[in-house]
Amino acid sequence: MKNLYEEAKNCFLTADPDEKLALSLEISGAWESDLLEWRESDSLIHEPLQLNQPGRQDKPLLVDVAKVKNRGFKSEQQRASLIHALAHIELTAVNLAWDSVYRYRHLPKEYYDDWIQTGKEESQHFILLRQSLRDMGYDYGDFPAHNELWQMAVNTADDLMARMAIVHRVLEARALDVVPFSLSKFRDIGDSKTADALVIIANDEIGHVNSGARWFRYRCEQEQVDPDKMFFTLIQKYLKSTPKGPFNREARMKAGFSLVEMQELERLDAEYKQDRKKRSHK
Repeated sequence: MKNLYEEAKNCFLTADPDEKLALSLEISGAWESDLLEWRESDSLIHEPLQLNQPGRQDKPLLVDVAKVKNRGFKSEQQRASLIHALAHIELTAVNLAWDSVYRYRHLPKEYYDDWIQTGKEESQHFILLRQSLRDMGYDYGDFPAHNELWQMAVNTADDLMARMAIVHRVLEARALDVVPFSLSKFRDIGDSKTADALVIIANDEIGHVNSGARWFRYRCEQEQVDPDKMFFTLIQKYLKSTPKGPFNREARMKAGFSLVEMQELERLDAEYKQDRKKRSHK
């Protein structure tokens, strides 16, 4: 019987996107069929290596986030660039899911259920977006991309609580706010295929962010800390600023945000905007 952690590591280190996605779907299928060993008593389980870079090809070129431009809806190239950016996020999320399986041990089976399901769904998202790119005459790797999401995964790698809070409940949760807008724009310009893909992505991302919330709170309970307070403590530790609105409150509540968290996010955002308005009038 194959070992879950070794399979997750192999998927994470695979460079070719097609091979990575095929392996991702194969592993998730094997897990669902109970064909992978994973418990501490099983053989071949070793402490995880500190793998900080997933396997990837030379393209896309990775650049500073400030240099990623020319996305939007005014031209086909801008739309392709936007789809490419979304596809890159989804492929990064595949790596994140399998890294979360490989890196963190001695957790309940439900933890691995969640992140294996996430790896499967993120793989499907990438496939959908890549097909939209190809329909437009482009492919993954044709535009530069930034590595901000993965870099934060590295920064939080030694702390499951921080990984769940910052990567999934801050960075990934941003998709809950912005994807519905992009979805409607693609629908308005007649690109129903991309819009339909984004419907799937928007619905699935609620579950992914909810998984982050579940295991963030699991760790908070283990360490006997208040999750509502700890969330903002970790934001202050790892980020230069608090998340900015507008926030999709309905989707975020479905994804496991508490009312206290939402009220504080909205308060901080209003405070930031008020302060910025005052400075602009000086």
